[in-house]
Amino acid sequence: MDAQKNAEIIARIKYLMKEMGVRQVQFAERIDVDTSNLSKYLNAHMPLSDAFLNRIVVNLGVSKEWLIDGTDLPFGKTTARVDGSDALIGQADIPAINGIPVYNVDATAGTSSGRNDLFANENIVGWVNLPNMSPHCRIVRVSGDSMAPVIQDGDFIAVRELSNPSQIYWGQIYVVQLDDFRLVKYVRRHTDPNMVVLRSENPNYDDMDVRRSDIHELFLVQHVLHINSRL
Repeated sequence: MDAQKNAEIIARIKYLMKEMGVRQVQFAERIDVDTSNLSKYLNAHMPLSDAFLNRIVVNLGVSKEWLIDGTDLPFGKTTARVDGSDALIGQADIPAINGIPVYNVDATAGTSSGRNDLFANENIVGWVNLPNMSPHCRIVRVSGDSMAPVIQDGDFIAVRELSNPSQIYWGQIYVVQLDDFRLVKYVRRHTDPNMVVLRSENPNYDDMDVRRSDIHELFLVQHVLHINSRL
């Protein structure tokens, strides 16, 4: 991205902040980025990344065409359709700025592509509004029975990315991104401070000892949305 285009996008981001009536700290919270990194972006001390721009698009419902190219309207009338398997999300044609985004991806399926693949805009299939759910959450599907009965095969989970992966809340459930795959597990303290224990709820699965340095990303599971397939 050339310097001129970069400057134009920054100007549009500052326009958004002005229209929303928020300062940098508040804007950073709304799009779930570190305040110091936001400052670097806005002062052109760090090149704008696709991941950063996608956070603005997804978290604020901003038109990506407007943000990148200045075309369209800041908040276009885009909608997200919902089909049979995702019926819990609500009715079709939900406005894309309404609630927590739901992604048509499996939290336990994937490789080292990581966050950008998991939360790509094209994977959004709907939005939900639920009480007591953080606006920083993202909702994804889980397959397999390793966490049953706490998380059943086909359930959805609301996850939140940790800004500091080294700060682990021991005993909580996480989506753990490793080199070759993602797992949904309890993260427990290991006797070796350089290691962690990944534990399943299902006793038929053994514990896994993993080096902390091998964990690329952690997403804290804050809510479990059970699916009743008998309805």
